[in-house]
Amino acid sequence: MGFIYLYYIMGIIMIPGIIFASVAQAKIYSAYHKYSEIQTKKQKSANTVAREVLNRNNLQDVSIKKIGGNLTDNFNPKTNEVSLSEGVYNSTSIAGVSVALHEVGHAIQHSQNYAPARMRLSLVPVLNVFSNMLWPLVIIGLIISFVAGFDNTIGQVFIGCGIAFFTLSMIFSLITLPTELDASKRAREELIATGNMDAEEIKGAKEVLDAAALTYVASLVVSILTLFRFILTILALRGNKK
Repeated sequence: MGFIYLYYIMGIIMIPGIIFASVAQAKIYSAYHKYSEIQTKKQKSANTVAREVLNRNNLQDVSIKKIGGNLTDNFNPKTNEVSLSEGVYNSTSIAGVSVALHEVGHAIQHSQNYAPARMRLSLVPVLNVFSNMLWPLVIIGLIISFVAGFDNTIGQVFIGCGIAFFTLSMIFSLITLPTELDASKRAREELIATGNMDAEEIKGAKEVLDAAALTYVASLVVSILTLFRFILTILALRGNKK
């Protein structure tokens, strides 16, 4: 049974993760849409509140810019920029302000050398290199293994590289989860401390931020299942070969 065919058969393992990810994605869009229609009582734009919080944390050097797309908001530690999507930048809604403050939370993490965020950043270049090498390495490893046997050292090294990549991806997702949860926690704390939202509005902000966090939980689940899928495929091939 060929690797590609068996790998697709093993895809059944991914079904729970795919369902979970779909539910999480639907939940964030639902929460965002709901609270993007509800304006904050302060009527301050997301970029204004973000600037206030950055200044409050002595982060005057962090710039804020508008970018295209929907929910493409992010913080770039290399350029020290908080980028807010078109729908968020000038928004005065609970959802818009919440999303902006989440990204500000990442900026605060960076300024305080928050360990999980620092670890995640250090893994990005490694994952980029591995992602470009993954399938060529795996295919070469499998060809060598089928020709010379699964106990062949060279084949084992190539397959090991594939497993290493999926493991790194899982670790990346594992580190991402506390990083995102902490950024949301910081966002809520800043909203309360600055008085930019009252208690009722904070509940709405929490709903938006919790829905966003669920997508990262789903990402971790998918990463774990993907690793298991790959390992089980290799083990099944070993069994067939014997």
